[in-house]
Amino acid sequence: MLRTLLFIGMGSFIGGIARFLLARWVQGGTGSSFPFGTLAVNVLGCLAIGLLYGIFERGNLMNPDLRLFLTVGLCGGFTTFSTFVHENFSLFQNGNLLHFILYTTLSFGLGLAAACLGHLIVKIF
Repeated sequence: MLRTLLFIGMGSFIGGIARFLLARWVQGGTGSSFPFGTLAVNVLGCLAIGLLYGIFERGNLMNPDLRLFLTVGLCGGFTTFSTFVHENFSLFQNGNLLHFILYTTLSFGLGLAAACLGHLIVKIF
């Protein structure tokens, strides 16, 4: 069990740092108050999880520790639901209803589409 927890922790460490750096880079390039950085990491994380589960369904990467490292650790540390909720709350609280609706809709729609796309890519190839 300790070995498994260490694998998850290492993945979370890497995923969290990657999330911070990518979100900051994306957001800095937009010059906008709309949370493009968080949207980008969450959609990319959904694509990654779709790819991974597609690979797992093929019977590849069956090592349980590696699977947990990649999914719970890396993807879990990379994506961030709590930041998404906080940013949505701020948009709503500040009366920016259009951005609130747009961000919620884009996050869910693009996230689901990215996960499906990742899964489909693995099936095709």
